[in-house]
Amino acid sequence: MDSPERTNRTHTVTLIPGDGIGPEVTSAVTALVEAAGAPAGARFAWEPFSAGRESFEKQGEYIPKELYASIGRNRVALKGPVTTPVGGGFRSINVSLRMEFELFANFRPIKNLPGLPTRYPGLDLIILRENTEGEYVGLEHEVVPGVVESLKVITEKGSTRIAQFAFNYARRNGRKKIHAIHKANIMKMSDGLFLRCARRVGEGYPEIAYAEHIIDNTCMQLVLNPYQYDVLLLPNLYGDIVSDLCAAFVGGLGLVPGANLGADCAIFEAVHGSAPDIAGKDLANPTALLQSSILMLRHLGEDAVADRLQTAMEKVYVEKKALTRDVGGASGTKAFAAAVLEHLA
Repeated sequence: MDSPERTNRTHTVTLIPGDGIGPEVTSAVTALVEAAGAPAGARFAWEPFSAGRESFEKQGEYIPKELYASIGRNRVALKGPVTTPVGGGFRSINVSLRMEFELFANFRPIKNLPGLPTRYPGLDLIILRENTEGEYVGLEHEVVPGVVESLKVITEKGSTRIAQFAFNYARRNGRKKIHAIHKANIMKMSDGLFLRCARRVGEGYPEIAYAEHIIDNTCMQLVLNPYQYDVLLLPNLYGDIVSDLCAAFVGGLGLVPGANLGADCAIFEAVHGSAPDIAGKDLANPTALLQSSILMLRHLGEDAVADRLQTAMEKVYVEKKALTRDVGGASGTKAFAAAVLEHLA
């Protein structure tokens, strides 16, 4: 339901431009959000902060204290891609922020853009991933040289909380079916607990069909026929893998949005990498962060502004005149953003 029209309202949003292509796509998206909001009286005040390697080089901290304070104060943030070192270096900025603010639900809608041909047209999936537990708690140590132990943590509280979120979302949005994804045939205690919590919560939602699939079978079933699924409910690691797999169905990570949601705080982000090889070359596609900003607008109660921005973006995809190279066009970041802006006029 659209939010009522209001006038002269300002939303203060913490902004993390990121690195690589992050500043380019973030600059394009924030300008479009402002342009979409202005006619309806919605204003946006951005509080920008660096994070990751750039922040460490400038301030000696990978996540500055001021950034934590800003998110804690504003309770909403928009984040571009931040490079995470592989096999060493600092902890993932994404994981650190999720843990700090208890952003327990990772929300990833998988939906086709109009005019963009894909192998699976008309797809409409929701990936809901538990965001603070599992293998991503980061509890690792070397037992003896050459032997590393990594702990997977699943709790009744965390599993119940994400299941409750999933069923509430399904009820509010007319979703008909939830599949809980697991490996409880092997990890009988941890994934078994996750399933028991999901089953118990599901009993309170008789109008929503509930089923369970083993993770490896799920990946096969998704490739064979993703239309059999509606909402997927997954523990952290499985959700991370499956959400990227499903993004490929609609064109890739450069197109899909992502949201990290907690009880009273939310961070909306591009889920793709920082692509340093094309940084500064006006080649990046800002669609993923643009779609994430649309989720942010809905979170802020700006449904009419979100609809306006969504419609303008979709018109650009239908026309095919200003698409970036990754989706078959020949335009750059600025030209794509200018085309969206033109449709907002």
